[in-house]
Amino acid sequence: MRSMILRLAIASLFARALTVGMTVLAIALSVSLFLGVEKIRTGAKSSFADTISGTDLIVGARSGSVQLLLYSVFRIGNATNNVTWKSYQDIAARPEIEWIVPISLGDSHRQFRVMGTNRAFFEHYKYRQGRVLALAEGAFMADLFDTVIGADVAVTLGYKVDAPIIVAHGLASFSTHKDQPFSVSGVLEKTGTPVDRTVIVSMEAIEAIHVDWQGGAQVVGQSTPLEQLREMQLTPSAVTAALIGVKSPLQSFALQRAINEYPEEPLLAIFPGVALQELWGIVGLAETALWAVSVLVVLTALIGVMATIFSSLNERRREIAIFRAMGARPLFICGMLVFEAVVMASLGAVLGVTMLYAALSGAQSSIDSNFGIWLPIEAPNLRELAVLFIVVCAGAIVSLIPALRAYKLSVADGMIVHT
Repeated sequence: MRSMILRLAIASLFARALTVGMTVLAIALSVSLFLGVEKIRTGAKSSFADTISGTDLIVGARSGSVQLLLYSVFRIGNATNNVTWKSYQDIAARPEIEWIVPISLGDSHRQFRVMGTNRAFFEHYKYRQGRVLALAEGAFMADLFDTVIGADVAVTLGYKVDAPIIVAHGLASFSTHKDQPFSVSGVLEKTGTPVDRTVIVSMEAIEAIHVDWQGGAQVVGQSTPLEQLREMQLTPSAVTAALIGVKSPLQSFALQRAINEYPEEPLLAIFPGVALQELWGIVGLAETALWAVSVLVVLTALIGVMATIFSSLNERRREIAIFRAMGARPLFICGMLVFEAVVMASLGAVLGVTMLYAALSGAQSSIDSNFGIWLPIEAPNLRELAVLFIVVCAGAIVSLIPALRAYKLSVADGMIVHT
């Protein structure tokens, strides 16, 4: 008898295929959205943390750790002060250091930051779990006035190899270094990091374009010929920051303390991973808001399940009466409606996961190249499986309200049928 009633319950779902299908689709879309937001949240957080990897310390003038991270890695804001070249050399000479990369900031080109550094930057700057910078076209700097540009600079400004570049003095200045034009020697591949929006030149080039400048302004009537600049000893007087790799991770804390206590000038050494987590805590409010919205979407879909069952009760009075006539108890009628809700929630959850992974497979590379967020396609983790389980359980819970209503109605309808 129970197997017959179960078959009739399944047949009832098929009889209301359109309504049931729309409900399942609503649940699937909400589950897909919720898990998609979760994927994007974790992917964005992971990609954010991997903006710079393989670097043990970042050194700059004493300020806040987030501020140092912002201007040295993300090219946002300005340094409170520079680090003298003598201090940089003193730090570079320490036995704990395996490599050190200088960074000089301050100038710009059409709203893109210009960064002075050396060839070691291309060797030691890594992102997303150890990826290295690679050229999409051209070559690294060979001449004093060569520059390598990021992918976003090339796309936005339409630059190719050998394109001329005039660097502006400062970030928002009408003064330019027009007497020392640069030429694009190479274009980097897309990384999804601030490097994409950076114009990279040599440290010597930064010094060369400021030879004729004093106090932030060009000396009137003075313009050193390019060939003479190429022959000069262009030793930097200061750097904005430095990226450091140590020989052993165990030496990082001692080196950080030594730099923070450097007697010649106030310096700050930070662990980039710690500073990134601190920065994420500041900008992660949007993540919480997005998660809350996706939860509301799932709740709306579950309420839709309840509304669907409620709306079908009046249409199914005769059907419920037939079940009662066949010997079904009110409790079994109640259980049948809960079972229907569980079936719809389960189908919606499975369909939602399928839709999500289908969308990921098609959009993964595009999201990576355009937004720098890597969304791995892998089996659902325990957190995602827990979400699916909660959705199914929630579907059963919200169905209890119409099920209890059916429990009361079924007795009366059954009695009417028997009379």
